Amino acid sequence: MISCVLLDLAGVIYDGENLIAGARAAVTRLHEAGVPIRFVSNTTRSRKQAILDRLDGFGLSVTSDELFTPAQAARAWLGRHDRSPYLLVHPDLAPDFHGLTGSQGKALVVGDAGEIFDYRTLNTAFRELIEGADFLALAPNRTFKDADGKLSLDAGAFVAALEFASQRRAVVLGKPSPEFFLSALASMHCSKAEAVMVGDDAETDIAGALRAGLSHAVLVRTGKYRRGDEKRFKPQPTATVSDISAAVDWIIANRGI
Repeated sequence: MISCVLLDLAGVIYDGENLIAGARAAVTRLHEAGVPIRFVSNTTRSRKQAILDRLDGFGLSVTSDELFTPAQAARAWLGRHDRSPYLLVHPDLAPDFHGLTGSQGKALVVGDAGEIFDYRTLNTAFRELIEGADFLALAPNRTFKDADGKLSLDAGAFVAALEFASQRRAVVLGKPSPEFFLSALASMHCSKAEAVMVGDDAETDIAGALRAGLSHAVLVRTGKYRRGDEKRFKPQPTATVSDISAAVDWIIANRGI
């Protein structure tokens, strides 16, 4: 049985500045079927409010409680551990960390910093790590689909470089962290056995969700999907479909099974 749905955003609901065809109607169909939804994004270049504003501009009314972001998870981690953040993130994301002044040391927070990634910034971050800062990665994605329609390096490559140099392992806060998926499910009081994840990243969205214990994960052939992705990582998708509209068809058809 499927009682709730986790939806990725970039590559599933929108692609750059464009809403993916049928996405608005697909989300409406889930709402009309009474299926609770949480939007789980690994986007780390934009503030949570900016993402909400973008969705609103696409005609999708999403509340703050329905959207889960890695920066939100990082704020919670920093608060629990009383750490102050040392940020290696995109400038547009920095305001999401304002006001955090932990008294028990620093934590390096790495997101998709874009052009900010250079030797100086990476070396400064490395020195923070070897001086004892905790190490938080907002997301470990290898690639993302860039504005020109091609794949570009995502933050995961830079996280891996810092891990190699510092001989430290980052705490991953976004997908595929099991805690990220499970916190979204907990907000709907939905069990792993009754949940489905829909995403365009076979490694982070799909294999990550299945490793976290979700019973179903549907891969869409939009966004960063490339031919053969459905067989590239394990566990493999429960189903692979053309787009979000087809994913909702699959969910509704299999909801009572």
